[in-house]
Amino acid sequence: MSHTEIHRSHRVGWLRAAVLGANDGIVSTASLIIGVAAANTAHEGILIAGVAGLVAGAMSMAAGEYVSVSSQSDTENADLALEKKSLEENRDFEKNELAEIYEGRGVEPSLAQLVAEQLMAHDALGAHARDEIGISENGDARPVQAAFSSAVTFTVGAALPLLVAWAVPFNLLIVLVAVSSLVFLAFLGGIAARAGGASITIGAIRVTFWGALAMALTAGVGRIFDVVA
Repeated sequence: MSHTEIHRSHRVGWLRAAVLGANDGIVSTASLIIGVAAANTAHEGILIAGVAGLVAGAMSMAAGEYVSVSSQSDTENADLALEKKSLEENRDFEKNELAEIYEGRGVEPSLAQLVAEQLMAHDALGAHARDEIGISENGDARPVQAAFSSAVTFTVGAALPLLVAWAVPFNLLIVLVAVSSLVFLAFLGGIAARAGGASITIGAIRVTFWGALAMALTAGVGRIFDVVA
């Protein structure tokens, strides 16, 4: 009877970018709308600010993720190039180095040497990338994928409070944007936790808490500017 285990670590890259993008879209846009509304800005001005925040935020998320993941990719490629050169110049040293890694994990010395030799015969660079450097196939940096995912999910997240602000009566805008955004955040946090195999309740609570804090602070700033004006 075969046994199949379902692992979630392969989701880390795209899941992180997607959750971060949607979460930031909801929190930043809802907070911006609430802060501007708290300063008694006209409805049209609130919507314009929200749309501007959506566009700027999506581009910022895309650029930030692209630069960040590109830097990771550059580092990985440099390490792989260095390892490839070492394998070409001193293969025996690299084999012993790999064997020592396996010995440190509890493998008997003779078996560790045999494993290192066989793995290097199959894919020397891949073996050292995984076990010496820590670069795995599932963890390969993908800058374009991360940037696109962040931009799209930010836009989707930001559109939710923006649509609420557009649809609701002006006098209920702050309350309804805040409540609906917190519901969206809780749902998003629960989905992300479920996909990652964590507690749905904890995932929902932590994003809701920080979202509520951000909205409260920006509402306070808006009130201050309204008083000053």
